[in-house]
Amino acid sequence: MADTLLCLNSGSSSLKFGLYERDDGLALRARGKIEKIGIEPYLLAKSADGEVIAERRWAKAEDMSHESLLAELLAGIEARIGHDLVGVGHRVVHGGANHAEPVRVTQALLTELARYNPLAPLHQPHNLSAIHAVAALRPGIAQVAVFDTAFHQTQPPVATRIALPRHIIDEGVRRYGFHGISYEYVAQQLGGLDPALLGGRVIAAHLGNGASLCAMQAGRSIDTTMGFTALDGLVMGSRCGNIDPGVLLYLFQQDGMDAARVENLLYRESGLLGVSGLSSDMRTLFDSDAPAAKEAIELFVYRVARESGALIASLGGLDGIVFTAGIGENSPEIRSLICARLSFLGIELDEAANRANAAVISTPASRIAVRVIPTDEERMIALHTDALLTREAA
Repeated sequence: MADTLLCLNSGSSSLKFGLYERDDGLALRARGKIEKIGIEPYLLAKSADGEVIAERRWAKAEDMSHESLLAELLAGIEARIGHDLVGVGHRVVHGGANHAEPVRVTQALLTELARYNPLAPLHQPHNLSAIHAVAALRPGIAQVAVFDTAFHQTQPPVATRIALPRHIIDEGVRRYGFHGISYEYVAQQLGGLDPALLGGRVIAAHLGNGASLCAMQAGRSIDTTMGFTALDGLVMGSRCGNIDPGVLLYLFQQDGMDAARVENLLYRESGLLGVSGLSSDMRTLFDSDAPAAKEAIELFVYRVARESGALIASLGGLDGIVFTAGIGENSPEIRSLICARLSFLGIELDEAANRANAAVISTPASRIAVRVIPTDEERMIALHTDALLTREAA
């Protein structure tokens, strides 16, 4: 049978995966997700044509860790495809300043990457746990780390600089940017769909439970809303985004919070969830009549538009906007509200195309092209993993 690659995107309560055949242009064989890990794990896997090929729920009483669930996933994959799994590619959120390309996993690399756990506490520890689990379960298999931060290494130094004393900057305190795997995939797809637009000035909007914007010029990142950590920038599902550092001092000094309490507040209790007091899910907020739910939506849209203005300044103008990720791909309402706030740029939205989630949702007369491109981080990971393993075998 053909060599097969497994791509993993491991989060705090979920594990997304994709399975690709190498000898057929990295054809997708299956993809799926294990969600509600730590509560009542649920596995759903589908073939490339959408047929459900595996579905399972684990009882709440069963103690199913990421590693034990991954063991079952690997066993199920190998039972289905045979023993031809030759590599595993992983999304790793933080690669620091030293990694502009994917790399083969080594123990030295894992030690280095663990230093970034405090900078991405919702993601990095779980990304690395999946790598450790695969190494324990299948010690001979090649593993590749693909970094969310790598795409942003093309930014000019002024875009990454933080105005703190140099001895702190020398410790690695700088703006890194995230969602790079998604932005790289979007840029690749845009190059095939509209090469002229890719060559221009584009804002890509990765809007999901985690949300950010990326300013791309000629397909390269020159600025982004996330910075030193994945807390920065836009309002997100449960993360606050931009915040005055004085608020943090207030929480420490006046409310008596310690660092762990503040971290939990900023990462898990804020954003749409905190403002609405209801949910971090945009669909739930739109279904609600609660005034606080409407306020959360308004703030989300306002901040996307405001941060877009900052990125337009970095770009020196704007030729196009590309929406992607869960909200960006699937919420016509959010796209319409954002474009209405940016209508002063000459954006004209085709509302029928927008409601249909069409690929192009701006009118022919619009001065700014507006597109929707579904992201596929697992495929981008597969492409990088395949390329690295091919180079090593040459």
